[in-house]
Amino acid sequence: MSLLHVSHLNAGYGPINVLHGLELRVEPGEIVVMLGANGAGKTTTMRAISGMIPRSGDVVFEGHNIAKSTPDSIVRAGIAQVPQGRGTFPELSVEDNLRVGAYTRSDGEVDADLDRWFEVFPRLQERRTQRAGSLSGGEQQMLAIARALMARPKLLLCDEPSLGLAPLITQELFAVIERLNRETGLAVLLVEQNANLAMHMAHRVYLIETGRIVASGSAEELSADDSIRKAYLGF
Repeated sequence: MSLLHVSHLNAGYGPINVLHGLELRVEPGEIVVMLGANGAGKTTTMRAISGMIPRSGDVVFEGHNIAKSTPDSIVRAGIAQVPQGRGTFPELSVEDNLRVGAYTRSDGEVDADLDRWFEVFPRLQERRTQRAGSLSGGEQQMLAIARALMARPKLLLCDEPSLGLAPLITQELFAVIERLNRETGLAVLLVEQNANLAMHMAHRVYLIETGRIVASGSAEELSADDSIRKAYLGF
């Protein structure tokens, strides 16, 4: 059984429909990358899965259809999103931002998870009491990822985590995502503008155009297609 199986998904904004019967799946422990041009529907797909916009169709997570669920119940079910543009709370401290990420939890292990993510992201530890709005772009992205992980998700949705970041910071963030996937089995659905870097970490890739999936396969399969290489990978 797939961890996530999206089928016949339609979603948009007001009278404008962006997704047209979109279908995709994420298997347990996979890193799945979605590539497409600006306006193809990548961010809309992420928002629809998270319940942030109206949608129709089926969004089945661990065998349960969550298409009519609210965003907070979707987080409780095990899906957390790192939105495009980071979306941290700028007036709150780094630590308070992380605690917000655990708001759906009722266990007594939040402090232990704080220590864990401070170990993974030592720069956040150094800035624990600092306002999030005063962090650099790379540090804010680290904080956004760590905050999502505080919910203990089974599936992490990452929407263009490298946007506006220096290449070295991007490589550092991707290394963390790969490490978490490898060590914990965390599944990841990743939308990324840096196609070449994303393809190197992907188990499977989807190409989206005008709200529809037009191709899918392993990174190796899609990289071997000359038309896809030219259109999406820049060579």
